[in-house]
Amino acid sequence: MGETKLVMTIGIDGNEANIQNRVGSGEYCFELLRNLDLLQEDKIFVYLKERVVPDLPKSSKNLSYRVFGPRIFWTQFALPLNLYFKKPTPDVFYTPGHYAPRFCPVPVVITIFDLSYIHFPELFKKKDLYQLRSWTSYSIRKAKAILTISNSSKADIIKHYKVDPKKVFVTYPGYDEKIFKPVTDPKSIILIKRKYDIKGKYVFFLGTIQPRKNLVRLIEAIKQLENVNLVIAGKKGWLYDEFFQKIEEPEVKNRIILTNFIPDSDLPVLFSGAEAFVLPSLWEGFGIPVVEAMACGCPVVVSDKSSLPEVIGNNGVLINPENVASIRNGIQKVLTNKNFAQELSTKGLIQAKKFSWKRCANKTLEILENTVNSKN
Repeated sequence: MGETKLVMTIGIDGNEANIQNRVGSGEYCFELLRNLDLLQEDKIFVYLKERVVPDLPKSSKNLSYRVFGPRIFWTQFALPLNLYFKKPTPDVFYTPGHYAPRFCPVPVVITIFDLSYIHFPELFKKKDLYQLRSWTSYSIRKAKAILTISNSSKADIIKHYKVDPKKVFVTYPGYDEKIFKPVTDPKSIILIKRKYDIKGKYVFFLGTIQPRKNLVRLIEAIKQLENVNLVIAGKKGWLYDEFFQKIEEPEVKNRIILTNFIPDSDLPVLFSGAEAFVLPSLWEGFGIPVVEAMACGCPVVVSDKSSLPEVIGNNGVLINPENVASIRNGIQKVLTNKNFAQELSTKGLIQAKKFSWKRCANKTLEILENTVNSKN
């Protein structure tokens, strides 16, 4: 990077962050914007098709918003026009997602979260699948650099898209250290259980309700366990009919608590009160809730597929997500062995500290700077 810090003008597609109730890629984009703003060196233009939501970083001398339409075909029509004709033009344009503009006057950098649509195409709506396949393919071809959120996803991108490994970089997500920490006050846990109508011991799932999260098999596993309930926090995604049929079955109907979306302020208490956090996904690019759970001292039981073994290291229980008995046994191991659960809790606290949004933002900035330098 040299001795002199290059001050750049960075353009960022901020639409993933410009929503309420963020999860996944929306949370990633929001935290990246927030932490890039805190660095207070480069000039950042955030491009949006909707009015700025209140909790995005405030405009400053370093960060400003460009809000414009038309909303329809925004990425491929309105955005390129703005990039070409609205001055000043950024030195580099970054899309924290799969969909870059096809036409852009400056180098483009993208983030690819995972390739689950290649491994499990049947778990996506046809329209979404077509867009993911088509737009990701051209975005990868156009990008000067590709960011991704795990070494597992990096290997996948290189393999499936025949990309030069030198072009792909891992920028691990983080978690909010101010929010996600153990809650030891029993009264807080009692109150949160009362708020969400949770009775007795529970295991916790956090994520969008969609087939890739493998909730139907998780419910089958819960059927085979006694004296423990399942709390599912997350908003509806897609192709969820089988899930809602499953939770009506008599054996589990009174043992599953659906909370819908939960604010971050409640999550540490729910993690801390749970016997375990369970994420039996068929595929994950990273799995931010796993790190948040570990940061709260909650033992984690996760799939042995894709990035999840990389995220937890030797600090949780790995299960085969396609085998109900494996999911059941993994949860049972934590439920029946208090010493083991406590060991996972202690180790998880240490593992979580390896992930930081500030480091993610710094690494992203370094890659954007190198992209601009290589242009010159």
